[in-house]
Amino acid sequence: MIVDSLGEKELIKMCIKGDRRCQNILYENLSPKMMVVCYRYSRNREDAEDTLMEGFLKVFENIKQFRNEGSFEGWVRKIMVNTAITKFKKTNTLAVVVSIESIHYGIKSDENTFDEMGAKQLMEMIQQLPPAYQMVFNLYSFEGMKHKEIAVKLGISEGTSKSNLFDARAILKKTIEKTRQYDLVSNG
Repeated sequence: MIVDSLGEKELIKMCIKGDRRCQNILYENLSPKMMVVCYRYSRNREDAEDTLMEGFLKVFENIKQFRNEGSFEGWVRKIMVNTAITKFKKTNTLAVVVSIESIHYGIKSDENTFDEMGAKQLMEMIQQLPPAYQMVFNLYSFEGMKHKEIAVKLGISEGTSKSNLFDARAILKKTIEKTRQYDLVSNG
């Protein structure tokens, strides 16, 4: 992880002491990967950048709590996800139920088939999900959380978590089908 002459443990020790150069090295090494994580939980790049900055502030405020158990990168990732969850809970209501038929499908496809669909296009589709669905989908699919854990983290019932995941998958499936149909008509 660390491209500087310092090892990871030494770099962490220096960050605990408040060494700005080491904090910058740590940030430069981890921010690209953590930006991907933050972007997954955001509606746009600006929101992702805000989450990234808030997350790194928490990392540096709490770095002395890292116990060298497991990977440091994993510890930082968990902080980023928790920061995204906190931001989400401040700005969204999870009780809102959205009809699958009412979702706007404004996603355009540059690819001909689902098999050729790129990660960027899929990410755009996930970002078009209603916020509650997006959060549950990401926590379940990318973080590997179980519904019980998601329910506790978001302050919802396990049933709501399952329902949101089911609906998110249905919306994504419908969006992918519409995208494929659009491609067939456009290229046919």
